[in-house]
Amino acid sequence: MLEERKLEVLRAIVEDYVATQEPVGSKTLVERHNLSVSPATVRNDMAALEEEGFIAQPHTSAGRIPTDKGYRLFVDRLAKVRPLSAAEKRAITTFLDGAVDLDDVVQRSVRTLAQLTRQVAVVQYPSLTRSTVRHVELVALAPDRLLVVLITSTGRVEQRVVETGTDVGESLLGDLRARINLACLGERLVDAADRLADIPETFEPDDRPIVSAVTGTLVEAFSDERSDERVAVGGTANLRHFGDDFDRSIRPVLEALEEHVVLLQLFGAASPRAITVRIGHEVPYEELSSTSIVASGYGPDDDTLATLGIVGPTRMDYPGAMAAVRAVAQYVSQRLSED
Repeated sequence: MLEERKLEVLRAIVEDYVATQEPVGSKTLVERHNLSVSPATVRNDMAALEEEGFIAQPHTSAGRIPTDKGYRLFVDRLAKVRPLSAAEKRAITTFLDGAVDLDDVVQRSVRTLAQLTRQVAVVQYPSLTRSTVRHVELVALAPDRLLVVLITSTGRVEQRVVETGTDVGESLLGDLRARINLACLGERLVDAADRLADIPETFEPDDRPIVSAVTGTLVEAFSDERSDERVAVGGTANLRHFGDDFDRSIRPVLEALEEHVVLLQLFGAASPRAITVRIGHEVPYEELSSTSIVASGYGPDDDTLATLGIVGPTRMDYPGAMAAVRAVAQYVSQRLSED
């Protein structure tokens, strides 16, 4: 266990390095922070921190910078999540309150996170398979063509066109709409698919082909795994400000960010009401070993429907990033609970 004074020295090194992007020396620490000890004592503490792997010297006669291990200790024991300012809270509320549907919520959330943290923001769309059916609408586009609209509890809207091959009367359309909603309303999608199986048999034989075409299309929409692989990414231009932190090249990071499957795996472990932080080599992809990830799950109540967060260099403002991710996740969760 490190002594409290050494922990304070580590905290000061992390905060100064994040703010200045320059290695931190003992004299600077004494001048900037109220450590109540001499530079010589600070140098001894820094030597001990370096020996234990919490800080490193990038080159001879330079100051010290935090290592991944140092950042981890800072996040776990030293970082206090910075409360958002009134202006930041107002910005989140004002911007996200204007969202008209789920797609808009996701796109606004990713832009808000990128602006608040100045990092790359990632927001996963809510998992369709974890959602319940809020409503199914059937709309006649032509006498022999229907639009099937699925609206889920998370605000997701899935649309499919059904070619019936024959005219569909208003009476049949209304009856089918009512029976589908009666069977599926409030059901998880996997259960709703089972409940649709018996509906065609409840109609007259001449109408069953049309009914089967509609229910079959809905079952496909319920089980469309591609819909669970959607993420929104914003703020990649922010990486230009951190080139030196990515071994003089951000290309490997950008390439990894383009692989949405990678992002889903990286953010998939986040839990609701808690912040997950992965630092440097804790990130299980070599291309992202110079980055950190701050993420949180979101969803109504304690149900995690998806995740959101940010990706940036290990030299980041962790308290600020954690506060922003937590605030946006809480707000989106609240929106989903109200809808």
